[in-house]
Amino acid sequence: MAQVITERITRTPGICGGKACIAGSRIRVMDIMIWYEHQGMTPDEIVFQFPGLTLSDVHIALAYYYDHLEEIRDDIRRNDEVAEQFRAQYPSKVKDLSRA
Repeated sequence: MAQVITERITRTPGICGGKACIAGSRIRVMDIMIWYEHQGMTPDEIVFQFPGLTLSDVHIALAYYYDHLEEIRDDIRRNDEVAEQFRAQYPSKVKDLSRA
């Protein structure tokens, strides 16, 4: 199984920030984990939303996540930090419009 995972999950500099992705796609392992654990989507629902994925892709991504918890959690933390810095640097103009 480990060989299958390493063939189907890639980390390539310059693609999705070097984060773990389904090979041949730009869908990150952390995205699949978030859809599954935080949004409560089933593997079938994930495949329905992203038809380029197979059930096998989703399950391999989840297996990779469970085998690399700290790596994926660190990726999520770094993503959250970058998003927060971006929001601080570029505040939403929509908020200003809703107050007017």
